[in-house]
Amino acid sequence: MALTPKVRIEDILNRVELYRPDLDENLLRHAYVFAANRHQGQVRRSGEAYFVHPLTVAWILAQMELDEVAIAAGLLHDILEDTETTEAELEAEFGSQISRLVAALTKISVYESSYTTREETDAENFRRLLLASIDDVRVILIKLADRLHNMRTLNFLRRERQVAIAQETLEIYAPISNRLGIGSIKGELEDLCFRYLHPHAAERLEHEIEERAAAAKRWFSRIQDELTELTHEHDIQGTIEGRVKHHYSVYRKLKAQGIDVSNVFDFLAFRIIVPTIADCYSTLGLIHQQWSPVPGRIKDYIAMPKPNAYQSLHTSVIGPEGHPFEIQIRTEAMHKIAEFGIAAHWSYKEGEAEVEQDSRVTWLRSLLDNSTSSSPREFLDSLKVDLYPDEVYAFTPKGDVFSFPAGAALLDFAYRIHTEVGHTCVGGRVNGRWVPLKTSLKNGDIVEISTSPQQAPHHDWLSLVGTNRARSKIRAHLKREEKVRAIEVGRKLFEREIRRRGVGLKRVLGSDEMKAALVTHGLAKDEDLFAAMGFGRLSAQTIVAQVVPDQGAETPSATHEDRWAAAPKSPKDGGGGLEVTGDPDFLVYVAQCCAPVRGEEIVGFVTRGKGVAVHARSCPNVKNLLYHPEREIPVRWSRGLDGRGGQGSQVDLDMVFREDPAMLTSISQAISAEGSGIVSCHLQTEQAEGRGSASVTVMVDDADHLRRIIDRLLSLKGMHEVERRSGRGQFSRAAASRG
Repeated sequence: MALTPKVRIEDILNRVELYRPDLDENLLRHAYVFAANRHQGQVRRSGEAYFVHPLTVAWILAQMELDEVAIAAGLLHDILEDTETTEAELEAEFGSQISRLVAALTKISVYESSYTTREETDAENFRRLLLASIDDVRVILIKLADRLHNMRTLNFLRRERQVAIAQETLEIYAPISNRLGIGSIKGELEDLCFRYLHPHAAERLEHEIEERAAAAKRWFSRIQDELTELTHEHDIQGTIEGRVKHHYSVYRKLKAQGIDVSNVFDFLAFRIIVPTIADCYSTLGLIHQQWSPVPGRIKDYIAMPKPNAYQSLHTSVIGPEGHPFEIQIRTEAMHKIAEFGIAAHWSYKEGEAEVEQDSRVTWLRSLLDNSTSSSPREFLDSLKVDLYPDEVYAFTPKGDVFSFPAGAALLDFAYRIHTEVGHTCVGGRVNGRWVPLKTSLKNGDIVEISTSPQQAPHHDWLSLVGTNRARSKIRAHLKREEKVRAIEVGRKLFEREIRRRGVGLKRVLGSDEMKAALVTHGLAKDEDLFAAMGFGRLSAQTIVAQVVPDQGAETPSATHEDRWAAAPKSPKDGGGGLEVTGDPDFLVYVAQCCAPVRGEEIVGFVTRGKGVAVHARSCPNVKNLLYHPEREIPVRWSRGLDGRGGQGSQVDLDMVFREDPAMLTSISQAISAEGSGIVSCHLQTEQAEGRGSASVTVMVDDADHLRRIIDRLLSLKGMHEVERRSGRGQFSRAAASRG
């Protein structure tokens, strides 16, 4: 894999001078020398000097045309984390603005944080990063440049770290680049992730696209010549670029449609950059006169920009020999915004950088509206839901327009208007017709919400909404109600137990023993302790034993609900190799809906009377369980034990492929090559459609073994899709995408 060409400080200065003739050269040189000295002697995994990394980050920021403060912070962004430099020293050298940027980019370590897992620490780091980005959006821009260079050099890490970092990048950083409108970084990040998450598929696709592009070169050149002639003939001074679409976007299309590259013709596209908006529409009309447009593929993002401020005209037409191809038409200003997004909207006043308060900054702020009351894990899960691009536009009767992700419902619209409107929504009218809460919104819908004071949110609503805002508002309301009920239940359980010992509730409340119990369990007040008992996280009998000294009376037998909390785990219960973090005595069992294998990300949920159910983080049922965050409990794979008592795990895989009589043999050989065996297999073909499918059960040692098997299967010629199936027949796409 080709590395980023090494850059020099002179390259950065020359690049910045192109767009900032009055640049502060002394600041950049000072930051360069300071960072180079502090990082001296440090080496990256590749063997090159560590300072190459911050220098390249600064170069990427210069390509994005950011100011000297951002570029200096890019040079210094790792200095607090990886050297002995202090924040006070940094501020003395470079001032408060740069020191604040660098501090915001500095991670809290696992040892400095109060979180029990690295996952929680990472989530909290990201929440802090976004909080700082609201005040100064340069924070997230520097972070994206940092992640881009790390992805370019990911090949020097171990395979498991490559997969983990690429997955995080694909789920979080690439979508954030998209939402901030930075198309140049978004596309490169996705393609780099594709190489590491699906190495065989990426290599095969790259080879096939090269072959197809070479075959299409003749008609591709002809189209470019015709477009050039067309614009010149009508006095439109346009720049015409031909390009191959990003490989990851082609791959997603292949998976979605179940086809291979031989059936894809529009992986080649043209971009026409013209002087004015009027020229954009004129050029579109000329193109449609020259070639027939494909119905439903004309998109006007100039009249209706995307939420990330992207503007362009898109059309697909039928070209020579019946090959469809795509054309994008935009102005130079639109092109700059499409490439650099929010970075293109910087203005400079009296030496301080400010960014327009457009929809992208508003979106960043909305991500954190309700994050302070949520756990780091909840925040990250909600963030991933909210990172997908908005595609649906709906209107109020007064003409106000709101954008929503595809799949958003009428209830999302109600919560967008106001929280209380959402809480009391009973339905509404869409285009004059009465519809229920779950109705999906479509482009151009005119929506009028109806409310009732008797209405209140309930858990079913969480499965109806498609936006983080609505979900967090509903969850917050339900949390308040659930905690009140849990406190009431816990108080009754506690009172019942102390009465068995002949003690009244008033005597215990506020006692030194009660205060000690609160400290032991990390709780602040009595209500928190009652809530923990009501939710089933603590045993009432155990707490009473702590706060009421045993005076020799025989303690009544523990109830079934109390016994499970202290019962030791047993491999026969499916918990072998699993334990509750910090408390190995909990009864733990594997949830059969997803049956996680050793090495997968897992999450535990307290179940009344059974113990702790352990699910794979990607399990579809986890989404519903996260609506009850009080029941979540940290779990981990025990060290030195196999997750299934040393016998491995059975995993069901479903495949779709091009019909081939030899495919079953190829599948069997691929699985055997990875040291696994087929427990059962069902194969069927649809000759009329030229497709086949197979469902196989294989034995795997751990998640890494499963990824290798999926990688090997995806590398087979003609294989379209490999997915892991959960115990209830639902697909776990996350498992396939990680492989």
